[in-house]
Amino acid sequence: MIETERLVVRLWEPSERERAFDIYSRWEVARWLGAEPRALQEPAEADALIGRFRDRSADPRYGLWAVEVRETAVVAGTVLLMPLPGGDGEVEVGWHLHPDSWGHGWATEAARAVVAKGFADGLPAIHAVVRPGNEPSAAVCRRLGMAPVGRTDRFYGVEFEEFLLKRPQ
Repeated sequence: MIETERLVVRLWEPSERERAFDIYSRWEVARWLGAEPRALQEPAEADALIGRFRDRSADPRYGLWAVEVRETAVVAGTVLLMPLPGGDGEVEVGWHLHPDSWGHGWATEAARAVVAKGFADGLPAIHAVVRPGNEPSAAVCRRLGMAPVGRTDRFYGVEFEEFLLKRPQ
């Protein structure tokens, strides 16, 4: 668990199925995610999603974690710190928030916390990959101090804008 001033970053709980479905069934969220964007169609898919997130969070260095707003205890979305597929050990930071949680700075706050964790765990650099046209996520990258690297199709087999943040010396 990671705590910030306004957020708690923690494992997704199976009981949060409805919120996970509400987030990942929305095209305005899903359209930016993965090699082949797909919104969830059935609530049962949220159970499997939470299971995958929990399984992929077994290694304490990495995870796909729920971002809970302290004041309301509502899950705003997900923040992740995971090795990039098809990479050479590069690790990415990412965020997927419900539209009702956009515009509060929570993506930046949660991402800043997991980036700090990654650097404390010894990562030399952290990447972000953003689908072209996703200006709000590119803005989060800039607020994190990440430098644009250019477009790449190296990690997911489709073109993304790549950003990089090196561990401070």
